[in-house]
Amino acid sequence: MASSSSFSSPTVTSKFIGFLLLLLSLQPDLSLGSDLHYKNQTSFRPKREIQKLRKVEEYLKRINKPSIKTIHSPDGDVIECVPSHLQPAFDHPQLRGQKPLDLPEMPSIAIANETTNEENFNQLWSQSGECCPIGSIPMRRTTKTDVLRARSVRRFGRRLKKPIRRDSSGGGHEHAVVFVNGEQYYGAKASINVWTPRVTDAYEFSLSQIWLISGSFGHDLNTIEAGWQVSPELYGDNYPRFFTYWTGSYKPTIKLQLAQRFPQGPLTMEDNLTSA
Repeated sequence: MASSSSFSSPTVTSKFIGFLLLLLSLQPDLSLGSDLHYKNQTSFRPKREIQKLRKVEEYLKRINKPSIKTIHSPDGDVIECVPSHLQPAFDHPQLRGQKPLDLPEMPSIAIANETTNEENFNQLWSQSGECCPIGSIPMRRTTKTDVLRARSVRRFGRRLKKPIRRDSSGGGHEHAVVFVNGEQYYGAKASINVWTPRVTDAYEFSLSQIWLISGSFGHDLNTIEAGWQVSPELYGDNYPRFFTYWTGSYKPTIKLQLAQRFPQGPLTMEDNLTSA
């Protein structure tokens, strides 16, 4: 037994050593394969990011038009005074090459309780007396961060659908509305208090606005809206910002005006800017 045991032990040991040598000889190949997989992953992901950033930069070149004056707002916004005929609205094929016309005269219709001594309301960028020269309009410079907050160029300027915790019977949407019906309207205005409400979720918002509505709340709804809102999702901060909002012609898709799509005349207020 003793001799048998001493004879078989070197055989088992040699086999075990041979197995280890074989395993070690295969290890570089396994490591190489793992390294190649890692390199493929790391090289693929930045490529997609680079393509995304390239699209964003191309988009910014299209909407950030050449300006004749730049104003730096105290809140960090940069206001560009863009010649009226270069505003993004005139990138539309049906408007390309045209220039803004003079505003039409309003019908001389007496409006009840009309007052002329209204208090001027300044935004932060114009609080120090800054203004855009005649023939230009103020436009907030859109940044890469603004677009990336929407996750893509295609989603920029559109309301994102995100789940919001619904704690009440209002379905998560609490609101109060005052309205008036009529046959024809030649204009509308509203006096709105500007507050800074605190929203507890990044996807919550709070707003006060005036609506001009044509049609019903069905497939023929057409609206033009303007007001103030706090929306961290859209603007990346908790400041109240002036906005305009409209529906496409009888289309249910609603777009937020982050970059002007309709021609403007001379303005003293600019969309998406904070109040003074």
